[in-house]
Amino acid sequence: VQLQASGGGLVQAGDSLRLSCAASGRTFSNYGMGWFRRAPGKEREFVAAISSRGYRSYADSVKGRFAISRDSAKYTVYLQMDSLKPDDTAVYYCAATTRGIGTQQREYAYWGQGTLVTVSS
Repeated sequence: VQLQASGGGLVQAGDSLRLSCAASGRTFSNYGMGWFRRAPGKEREFVAAISSRGYRSYADSVKGRFAISRDSAKYTVYLQMDSLKPDDTAVYYCAATTRGIGTQQREYAYWGQGTLVTVSS
């Protein structure tokens, strides 16, 4: 499966942004999908994930502010980000796994190219 992330940009603290990740292939509904991010000078970290059945998992740092969803008809997964903070500044990557749902990078075999989100204070 090939993944194409989009929707990043420059916003102010407190603003909202929605990221999209379009997947190729008709087997999209079989994959668990995840979002990860890499902040400047830091390791890439888990943000959110959704299984093929809609079960969701979030990093503690984004719980209550971010929401992951998927539209199987459009082969797309979304990350709605509200109440953004400067600490959310990062390159955001979407990824796909055949292992249901995962919070670890090693569980994901397919990765998109990343989209940059910059949150100014």
